[in-house]
Amino acid sequence: MPTFVSLINWTDQGVANFKNTVARADDAKRAAAGMGGTIKEIYWTVGTYDLVTVAEFPDDATATAFLLALSSSGNVRTTTLRAFDAAEMSQIIAKLG
Repeated sequence: MPTFVSLINWTDQGVANFKNTVARADDAKRAAAGMGGTIKEIYWTVGTYDLVTVAEFPDDATATAFLLALSSSGNVRTTTLRAFDAAEMSQIIAKLG
């Protein structure tokens, strides 16, 4: 399944409700599962981003739908990267001959 790394920042609303962040993360895991995905890791971070997640979704469209739903709550803004493991990268390189 495709892997996605999300760099997440709280909005003003999200930081005002920081005490609920773990419960919101659990809700996000359930929502991802309901769409056929899995949030494999969630890390709360110090620095430029407030959270980093590693997730798998069946395809780009499903990942995008999940992220739109997540962001519509008003608590976070996301920057998401499609990630490739070594086997996937080897396949990409092999396409070049």
